[in-house]
Amino acid sequence: MLKRIHHIAIICADYASSRHFYTECLGLRIIAENYREDRQSYKLDLALPDGSQLELFSFPGAPPRPSRPEAQGLRHLAFEVDDVAACKAALEAQGIVVEAIRIDEFTNRRFVFFADPDGLPLELYEAMAVHG
Repeated sequence: MLKRIHHIAIICADYASSRHFYTECLGLRIIAENYREDRQSYKLDLALPDGSQLELFSFPGAPPRPSRPEAQGLRHLAFEVDDVAACKAALEAQGIVVEAIRIDEFTNRRFVFFADPDGLPLELYEAMAVHG
C-alpha cells in the first residue's frame, strides 16, 4: 500500500522565477533539469532532505488555477521545519512576504504561510510542539 509522497508536480507561469524561488530561496537540491523540445517545456526535479521530490514544469499557455478563497482541490503544500520563526526570518530576509506565525489549536505546533511566485500557498510546519 501507500508508503509516502514520492513527488508533487507544480506547473509554473515563469520558469526562471520559480526555479530561483525553489532552489535559491527554499534551498531545494536539483536532481535533474531537462528541456522537452516537443512540449516547449522544462522539467526540473528537486529533492527534499527526506527523499521526497518536487517536479517543476513550464507549459506555455497553461491556464491559471483558482486557489482562493478555498477552491476545491489542493489547498496548500506544507513543509516540516525545526524552527518556524528562524525559517520565517530567513525567507523575509530574501524579500518573501510571510504571514504571521500561528499555533495549531490541536497540536500546539507553530506554522506559517507564504506563497511561491505563482501564488501557490506554501506552509512551514514546526516539527515539535511549542513548549511554554
